[in-house]
Amino acid sequence: MKIPTLQEAREMLAWADSCNPGPWAAHSKAVAGAARKIAQVCGLDGDTAEVLGLLHDLGRYTGPTAMLHIYDGYLHLKKKGYEDAAQICITHSFPVQKIDYYIGANDCSEAVYAEIREVLDNAVYTDYDRLIQLCDSICLPEGVCLLEKRLLDVALRHGVKDTTVENWKAIYEIWRYFEEKSGRNLYTLFDDVVENTFGIKL
Repeated sequence: MKIPTLQEAREMLAWADSCNPGPWAAHSKAVAGAARKIAQVCGLDGDTAEVLGLLHDLGRYTGPTAMLHIYDGYLHLKKKGYEDAAQICITHSFPVQKIDYYIGANDCSEAVYAEIREVLDNAVYTDYDRLIQLCDSICLPEGVCLLEKRLLDVALRHGVKDTTVENWKAIYEIWRYFEEKSGRNLYTLFDDVVENTFGIKL
């Protein structure tokens, strides 16, 4: 795959966080850690999963943007020759592979929107695309929480649309896919789900 090394990905995220500090960087690290753990029980490469998790929101280095962040990350990584990592910057936001299913606001120019649509329409989703979509949907900055809490967190911040329920259904299908692939309840991979969800330690 055309992706940076794990060390390069960590350095890229540190640079991006210095450009636009915020909880999004901790979220990215949580996604990366969750992706590694799930990958390892599903026959996928842990380093690859972690790299893609670290970089999925890289476009936030430009500032507080909505849809534009997926394009900024895509463009930055594509220019460096990391085409597979660049694709994840786009696909992580689309469990349903349709551009009008984006959960947030469209702050892109018509030209950028058209380019995102083209990339999305031509993307062939792999297990890594699906894995980062899933981990993005279960990770707060603090770490993994119940899927329902994270989905509600996003809905409260971005609102709901006619497409929201279909997006939720797609995420649940991805959850079931990786549970079947691993042969276990995915929550058993993480020690802090209860604390991150309910704010209490068992």
